[in-house]
Amino acid sequence: MRMWHFFTRAIFTLALTFTAQAAEPVAVAARVIYVLPIRDEIEESLAYQVRRGVKEAMDMKASALVLHMNTPGGKGKSMQEIMESLAKFSPADQTYTLVDKDAFSAGAFISASTRHIYMVPGSKIGAASPVIMGSQGGAPQELAPKFVSAYASMIRAAAEQNGHNPLVFEAMVNKQKGLVLDGKEIVAKGDILTLTTQEATRTYGKPAKPILAEGVVKDLDELTKKIGGESVKVVTFETTGYEKVARFLTMIAPLLMTAGLICGYLEFKTPGFGIFGILAIVCFAIFFLGQYVAGLSGYGPLLLFLLGLTLIVVEIFLVPGLLLPGITGFAIVLGALLYSMVDRYPGESIIPTLAQLQVPVLNLALGMILAIIGVALLASFLPKTMTFSHLQHATVAGPSMTTNTSLPVGSAGVTITLLRPAGTARFGDRVVDVVSDGTYIEKNTPIIVDRVEGMRIVVRVA
Repeated sequence: MRMWHFFTRAIFTLALTFTAQAAEPVAVAARVIYVLPIRDEIEESLAYQVRRGVKEAMDMKASALVLHMNTPGGKGKSMQEIMESLAKFSPADQTYTLVDKDAFSAGAFISASTRHIYMVPGSKIGAASPVIMGSQGGAPQELAPKFVSAYASMIRAAAEQNGHNPLVFEAMVNKQKGLVLDGKEIVAKGDILTLTTQEATRTYGKPAKPILAEGVVKDLDELTKKIGGESVKVVTFETTGYEKVARFLTMIAPLLMTAGLICGYLEFKTPGFGIFGILAIVCFAIFFLGQYVAGLSGYGPLLLFLLGLTLIVVEIFLVPGLLLPGITGFAIVLGALLYSMVDRYPGESIIPTLAQLQVPVLNLALGMILAIIGVALLASFLPKTMTFSHLQHATVAGPSMTTNTSLPVGSAGVTITLLRPAGTARFGDRVVDVVSDGTYIEKNTPIIVDRVEGMRIVVRVA
């Protein structure tokens, strides 16, 4: 028993090591600037990219995060998610936006969430008044004043937090405000503020400071060298090609878990390795892919999942009936599935908060409940079909199944199901649960009782 206490502690230590290594990679030697492209419309897939990109930048200990921006704007919800992700980056004073043509609407909000703003000649930023699209493709319509006020407060808060003039950004959102600096009207009331590169870099006040942008650079390369010098290493976020379906994959995460667990159960119940095992692997692979693309998890939870599966295999084939490896493995598998859905950033505690666990726990519980229902239905209906008849425990007329282990060593019987390694066998007029010594024993094979260990009857081929 002391041996298994040591074994259990070692497993959990190894599990935490896997997670920590995946979450906190060794810092790279060269100074790194991480570039996140913000292109085209702001929507869900871009929010997932930014979340994953921020985590990757923090993992590699990037000294600065640069948003390379050219966007017409987009969805408010996705914009807020991007702003929340950017707020997690550390060091917080090393976030940059390079406006390379346009930063309209949601793009202006996102720019306000970075500490430094630079612009390429001929670029524009602003026009951030929130709108809703008209019905049947009609012209956009302005939101009610209370919604405009809410968005204005959001962009003011972001601007204040990052050292920008909140009045400049508010004038981009609320046309009733206007903007006057040093007695000069920048934009009149009734108009929405949009700044060109020259206007954004114009200075005001004493000491003089730019209206919005700190400077003008010709391209991204010039900005990265300005930040980190000639020898700086630039890493650009790479898309996987699955970002467009990331939202769908995360939405069906409980169903993927359900399908994976059911297929795993069917694979366990059928001889050899076949279609159910392949389907289980595919379901869990898609599940983990979805969490990775959505920026929720890295390799740590996947390694934990594989570790848990290894322990379950050890229980089934090497030490059947011992229970501890199987229970430990199943717990690790569930923990890996749960942890893969936790939105954790590098540097945060490895133990999730209750807020971080809410959605993952609901998804895992839903997946488990559906899997249990599915297995129960399969056990009730599928054995009646020709294809799945081998899933049903064989029975004999008259006697009922028993777990009574009062069988002497050497008792002779015959298997009535496949032992892989657990199954059932008949000894005279009794049908009992038995296990082999880890080998497969086919149905209708003569066997004898090799040993009895508590409630376990271990048999071998006669």
